[in-house]
Amino acid sequence: MNSTAVIPVRVVRSPAPVRAAVRSRQNVGKGIVLRQATPADVDAVHALIVDHRDEGRLLPRDHADVQRRITRFVVGVRGRHVIACGELAPLSLSVAEVRSLVVSRDARGGRIGERLVEELVHRAARGGHVTLCAFTHAPAYFVRLGFSMVPPAWIPEKISADCQRCPQFTRCGQYAVVRTLPNDRTAARSAALRA
Repeated sequence: MNSTAVIPVRVVRSPAPVRAAVRSRQNVGKGIVLRQATPADVDAVHALIVDHRDEGRLLPRDHADVQRRITRFVVGVRGRHVIACGELAPLSLSVAEVRSLVVSRDARGGRIGERLVEELVHRAARGGHVTLCAFTHAPAYFVRLGFSMVPPAWIPEKISADCQRCPQFTRCGQYAVVRTLPNDRTAARSAALRA
């Protein structure tokens, strides 16, 4: 017996293309704008990192290192002054790290750090990363932002890229946190199916 099966087909509109360009400026309130760092920001970003490191919260970064990686930073700017920064450091094709997250003392309490982290989450997801991690002395801060604490060994990309060469490796006081990222293609597909 020959029968023809009817397969229901759902017509799905094409999702809007994912913006390829980096969000160049994002106003976060109180006259503060988040934007991608430029070479002109190297001195200010390095000064923020050094100042914060002296509080005992960051690992050292030399000026040349910041200069080499400046385009991986997002900065918070008030007027002409860089008051916050954070780096999105790719560790592998699937894992990226939040590094050198700093908000100047006089700008703290305005959720600028949260906005920086969310921008880094957005950029990591758009870049195809599946996991975003951070190594921090303040894991509760990241947990409030959707990260989970994990054993550092669960992030072997970080261990092999940085930790094994660090003089504090065997006595590190930082905690590892991770956040699973929405894949932009998966998110776009889900949005299209809901339409």
